Amino acid sequence: MHRTWYIAPIVFVVLSLVGLPNVIARWIEPAPAVIPAKGVVPVAAVQILPLPTTAPAGTANPTTTAAPPLARVPSATGTATVETLVIAAARGASEAARSNDPAATPTPAAATQVPYSPTASPPTRTPTLSPLDAGPAPRKTGNDPLPKFGAREVVIVDGGSGAVLFEQAAHRRVAPASTTKIVTALVALGHGDWSEVVTARFDQSELVDSTLMGLRPGEQITMEDLLYGLMLPSGNDAALAIAEYVGGGKTGFAEMMNRQAAELGLPDSHFVNPHGLDAPGHYSSAWDLVQFARYGMRDRRFQALAAARSRTVRAGGRVYEIPNLNRVLGQVPGADGVKIGYTEDAGRTIVASATRDGHRVYIGAFHSTDLVADCKPLFEWVFKNYTWGA
Repeated sequence: MHRTWYIAPIVFVVLSLVGLPNVIARWIEPAPAVIPAKGVVPVAAVQILPLPTTAPAGTANPTTTAAPPLARVPSATGTATVETLVIAAARGASEAARSNDPAATPTPAAATQVPYSPTASPPTRTPTLSPLDAGPAPRKTGNDPLPKFGAREVVIVDGGSGAVLFEQAAHRRVAPASTTKIVTALVALGHGDWSEVVTARFDQSELVDSTLMGLRPGEQITMEDLLYGLMLPSGNDAALAIAEYVGGGKTGFAEMMNRQAAELGLPDSHFVNPHGLDAPGHYSSAWDLVQFARYGMRDRRFQALAAARSRTVRAGGRVYEIPNLNRVLGQVPGADGVKIGYTEDAGRTIVASATRDGHRVYIGAFHSTDLVADCKPLFEWVFKNYTWGA
């Protein structure tokens, strides 16, 4: 017993020298708090129009045929979708390029650290590519320098091959703001026929300082119009109504969103709400959200949602026009989507798409101060300096 009393202090000193207090401190230290954003600027009041007897001109519904179901192939861990393997392969190539050429990923400007954990390591196995998305990547045939941009996290991806044409902190986990609604739309479109009628149910107290489509609780509206209200004016009221109808509420719907992320093999995304307001545990990355958009654009309904400049919607007994807040659509030749967002944590965010000569390119840009000033020169640089085909 006396020997124990002599030895105990010595053991404590040794453990102290090897860092035990730091280990204990990490065990008991609480996670950093995330300060919720105060919200976003509301959309201007909607214009109420008289109820027409026929569909308004220029608002013909697009083809509602969804993309064909994904083929499934065996993998080392069981059965996986081809799209999951394509995304994982492109991600692995991206990570490999960055590890071999540190200069390919410039260090972003100093800024407030985003309170999310580092990017998880990519899969070590080499997935099988799908013939649908495994086409040849464009060749860099020009030597123009990359234009300057202000966004902190950026990725440029060829839509057909999935090749990464440029990236900067593309896998960093960040607050996604309303680009979250890309995933909300994917889950809703996968739920069923978008012509079904929904009775809007949501808590208006959650919508202070939110962008809105102008929905009123209890109004009946088609899922199609609800999705346009989600994507064009970035309606948080539409997001909550969709979550309630499809998932039984925010929690159930967020679980569906996270399942969608897991099915596509996107580990840097986790959602706790359908609208994208800042919240602890709600994050994604520029890379992941571009992949969500690539997957969505295989569905013609999603393409229509992403590209529409405006939409006349019917809600209850009202008919009114809603605008698309994405200014890139009107200022970049060939722009055809996808979604913008803003919160205090995220800054200005975008997943943008532009198609020229049948070739689509995506840009994901986060923590931007001017989305058009960032995206337009980057699109011009890609289409001038890359060549598709032989």
